[in-house]
Amino acid sequence: MVSGARAEHNIEVTAESLQEDLDRLQTQKQALERELAAVVAHLDSVQRALGALRVLMRDPAPAGAAEPQQAPALRADAPADAGTDGQKKYGRLTEQILDYLAAVGDVDVRAREVAAALGRDTDSGSINAVRSTLDRLVGTSRIRRSGRGLYRAKRS
Repeated sequence: MVSGARAEHNIEVTAESLQEDLDRLQTQKQALERELAAVVAHLDSVQRALGALRVLMRDPAPAGAAEPQQAPALRADAPADAGTDGQKKYGRLTEQILDYLAAVGDVDVRAREVAAALGRDTDSGSINAVRSTLDRLVGTSRIRRSGRGLYRAKRS
């Protein structure tokens, strides 16, 4: 009977081990699904933004119309332009975000996408600064939140 008890113990140990593996794999699967969803959303947004920029580059403004604003990622002064008064590149974040949202048009964007377009996606602090500015702009009704973590230019 000793071998029967030992076999039962081995089966229990194996079952516990398999349950732990199953739990770990389910957690890993959920994390990968979330990451894939984020990548797909980012890819979709980048494709829409690129399409909008291509349209802007092809369609010049009609005669007498106001000069269209360029997306900050394409502007020569968006990166580290210090200016004559020593203004840091972070001094114009609000204006850069508003310019970017105006350039991409009526599409939903995530804070990380805005940060990437502005060249501010190098660390979590920079991305959080963009996120905070977006939230402040929503609070002052200058832009709107279109979903969880999604922002959009306010319709004029």
